[in-house]
Amino acid sequence: MTQITDKQRFADDQIDIRELVLALWQGKWLIVICVIVFGIIGAAYAFSQPNIYKATALLAPAQNEGGSRLGGQLSGLASLAGVDLGGGETNTTAIAKEVLQSRAFLTGFIRRHNLEAPLLATKGWDPKTQDWEYDPELYDHESAKWLRYENVKGAMPSAWDLVVAFREKLNMVDNKDNGMITLSLSSLSPKAAKEWVDWLIRDINEHMREQDVEEAEARVEYLEDKLSETSIAGMQQVFYQLIESETRTIMLASAQREYVFRIIDPAVIPQEPSKPKRITIVVIAVMLGLFLGFLIVSLKQLMSRQS
Repeated sequence: MTQITDKQRFADDQIDIRELVLALWQGKWLIVICVIVFGIIGAAYAFSQPNIYKATALLAPAQNEGGSRLGGQLSGLASLAGVDLGGGETNTTAIAKEVLQSRAFLTGFIRRHNLEAPLLATKGWDPKTQDWEYDPELYDHESAKWLRYENVKGAMPSAWDLVVAFREKLNMVDNKDNGMITLSLSSLSPKAAKEWVDWLIRDINEHMREQDVEEAEARVEYLEDKLSETSIAGMQQVFYQLIESETRTIMLASAQREYVFRIIDPAVIPQEPSKPKRITIVVIAVMLGLFLGFLIVSLKQLMSRQS
């Protein structure tokens, strides 16, 4: 009885498969139509999307261990003199990476380089004129005025809107094995993508240098005040050494161009867009059409059997 039941089930399965294959063959034109329609829709969508270009630079930390050892020596001398210079050893590169993505730094960067309109009011890039194509409903390029933003007449994008839009284009990846940093930025313009990466690296180096110079100058001023308050020769000698070391720090910082990030492989103008992946989009659309065609034919077969 068991053998007869298994054979009967196997025969039923064979009949079901034959019926399904026959139904798919009979509905082949419906499947073909679904594939063609979805393929056309996918192609139309893919080719309607603007090209996105990505520029990438490879960076290495420019700070060496000498600065840390010097900082430790300064802290030791300062402790002997009863002076707290504050801070302690910090990872300058880690701080610079956080500053580079911070809201305050990016807002200043965008304002400084007049990137508000290129970020939020463009709809494309004209390779012939090498200029932006602005949305006339959002921004008047001739008068450099915002017409509206987010459907509010006369409103300008806020600092929050600018930073959010810029962060979507910015990407930073750390290589844990060798400490290298890959900085990349996407844009509708290949020229702008490369320029913005260069500006970011230059500005973060300058920002961190200015910050360290200001702190060193403040320490020098503090040490000079302490020096004027003591008449002990030994203490005066310690203060002179501290002031000399801080002055050397200021001089080295001012002379160092690549202060935090050293460029290993500079960004270049990308020749090919990174997005959209048009072939991939079309293939996915075709597969969806094929799946939908199979599903419709299978449902029709199931409904016909039940009726």
